[in-house]
Amino acid sequence: MLETEIFKALADPTRRAVFERLTGAEMSVGELKAGFAISQPAVSQHLASLKRAGLVVERRDGRNTYYRLEPDGMRPLLAWMERYRLFWPERVEKLRDVLKDMDQ
Repeated sequence: MLETEIFKALADPTRRAVFERLTGAEMSVGELKAGFAISQPAVSQHLASLKRAGLVVERRDGRNTYYRLEPDGMRPLLAWMERYRLFWPERVEKLRDVLKDMDQ
């Protein structure tokens, strides 16, 4: 499932930070590396994981590769969350009833 890949990709704090940096603009690996105390190959590995999850896309321009967020990349995760958004109000209401009964 694609949402599993998204969760795995965003589970890593450095990867989340790379993802967040890309919310502002398209960037090269070198530009992204400037904000982290990790090697360029490590940044590339994080970007590959984000790309596999469908969260970023790359654009090549000569010898440079630029990365930007994929606008539809979060759609599977949002759909997954929507299913559970409908689930929780009913569960919270049942919990409220149980707690109320315990008070009496």
